[in-house]
This record gives sequence, structure tokens and C-alpha cells, in this order.
Amino acid sequence: MNIRALIAEDEPILAATLARTLTTLWPGLEIVGTAPNGVAAVEQALATRPDVLFMDIKMPGQTGIEAAEELAERWEGPAPFPHVVFVTAYDDYAVQAFEQAAADYVLKPVNETRLARTVERLQALLGSRRQDADPLEQLVGRLQALMPAAVAPERLDFVRAAVGNVVRMIPVSDVVFFQASDKYVNVATAENEALIRVPLKELLPQLDPARFRQINRSMVVNMACVTSAARDDMGKVMLKLKHRPEQPRVSPVYAHLFRQM
Repeated sequence: MNIRALIAEDEPILAATLARTLTTLWPGLEIVGTAPNGVAAVEQALATRPDVLFMDIKMPGQTGIEAAEELAERWEGPAPFPHVVFVTAYDDYAVQAFEQAAADYVLKPVNETRLARTVERLQALLGSRRQDADPLEQLVGRLQALMPAAVAPERLDFVRAAVGNVVRMIPVSDVVFFQASDKYVNVATAENEALIRVPLKELLPQLDPARFRQINRSMVVNMACVTSAARDDMGKVMLKLKHRPEQPRVSPVYAHLFRQM
């Protein structure tokens, strides 16, 4: 079986070393390309459909974790989702997170002995027709383990949004969803919408996690406004919201939030 791999690494020397070591340890492996950053990694993975993706974590523009999350959102069949191996210079506590999530990882600088164990694990997964877990489900577990629990600042009660020359005070409890749009975040209530210039990443820690949940890279929803969740023909989870026509799609990374629904 011809196995194909894509390497995402912003340091050319490290990328070349990893590729050379992999071809030595795994003579039948085909390296289909090397992506210099997370954005390019997503596009190349969608174009080449590799079986394995070696993803550096710290890359310019988009981290490996963010790129893996975007790839999980955009991946469509019939090709199975690739097995993702994170390449990291993180210290011991992060390595423990990988191990607890049953993830493959490679520490920088690349250690041939450790990489050989990763190759053996990948060969076993790819060689088995019946796998214990789908690669996408494995990635979801890894991403959930790697998402740090931020120290929450004071909770927001109101959102200040400028509409023309008027500054509106929108109660957070009235918000159905927040959606990132370019440099702004769209604040949608049952009656209307307004834009605020606050990144979604900065806004999310200020929201009550018991009420507001992120469902994909660009949207946070008020769980009290979710009326139902259903899978479409492609197996993607779609939400229906109170008083809003939008039916946002849930990323696989966050689909576990709606399993009971």
C-alpha cells in the first residue's frame, strides 16, 4: 500500500531532516510536499489528501493546532482524514497532554529512535483494516487536550457596539451568537445585528462558559438559543437557533457538545 505524507514545518532545515529520516525509517513512504506554514498546510492537505500529516505546532500565521482544527472543519470524504503527528518543542507538561490523549508527537530536534516508534504506530494503524478510532476522532481528542483553560477575566454583562453615531449597550444574555468577520465580530440578537472590533479570541474568555460555547473557528453561540442539532447528508452537525434563520455548522472539534441532542 502506497502511503503518502505531508510535512508542515516553517524551518527548512528541520523539514528536510524530518523528511530524510522518515524516508530512511519508512522506505515505502512518499513525501508529497512540505508546507512552510499552517495556512499552506491546510491547502496542500486538501489538494493532496495525504494519509499522514506531520504538523509543527509553532508556525507563522497559523499554529499547527489551528491548522489542524481548520482542516478538520474543511475535510470532506471519501478519502479518510489523515493521521496527524504533531511536531513540538514543548516541555514535559505538554508531552503528557499528548500522551494522555493517545496522540503521536515528535520532539525537536528530531530523535530517530522516537520517530521510529511513531512510524511503527502509524504503520500499524494504516495496515489495519479495522481501526479502534477514526483518525478524525483521534485528532479531536488531541485538540481538546491541547486547548488550554484560560484564566477567565471578569464576565461581560453588556457589549458596547457602535451603530452609526449611536453606541448601543447590548445585554450579553440577549445575544444569540457572536461571529468573527474579518477584523470585526458580528453580534446577533433576535432582532438585529451590530459589529464590534474585538477579536473573538479575546471575547470568548469574557463570556460565561456555561452559557456560551464555541462551535467552530469563527462562531460562539448562546446555548440557551439552540433549539436542535442534526446531522446533514455529509455527517456534519448543523444547529437551529431561536429567532434566527442561520443554521451554523459545528466543527468536529466541538461536535461532542451536542451528542446528547
